[in-house]
Amino acid sequence: MVMGARQRAVAAAFAAAVLGLGGCATGLGGETYSRGEARRAMTVQYGVVESVRYVKLEGTKTPIGALGGAAIGGIAGSGIGEGRGAAIATVIGAVAGGLAGSAIEEGATRSQGVEVTVRLDNNQLMAVVQDDKGEDFRSGDSVRVVRDGSTTRVTR
Repeated sequence: MVMGARQRAVAAAFAAAVLGLGGCATGLGGETYSRGEARRAMTVQYGVVESVRYVKLEGTKTPIGALGGAAIGGIAGSGIGEGRGAAIATVIGAVAGGLAGSAIEEGATRSQGVEVTVRLDNNQLMAVVQDDKGEDFRSGDSVRVVRDGSTTRVTR
């Protein structure tokens, strides 16, 4: 499995693209707003934290990881054997690389989350799951629950 200089350069470029785009995932914490949420009216309610539970937020599962892995695996596989053997190795390398790339992307973008259960001032209970960005919510903390039609976040 010897890759030429060009194959190594292409594989490195794909790996950099996969890792770089994995870092572009939007934040899911209480302090992160999407561009579309700017200048949008949101409802604010106040409450007290009842409980906090740490959870894992699954990573992103976009085609980027699988495609990048497939390209790298295919390039690596193409350097094995000759003729029909090289074609088979290329296909196997692409499939294995695609599976590995998808798993790597999901693992690299997985994050620690927190489920915050809040008793609102109207006595209603609400649980919100978001990225754990070090807010260190504790039972008894006074918090704000900010929401629009599709997004809810807990902030101080």
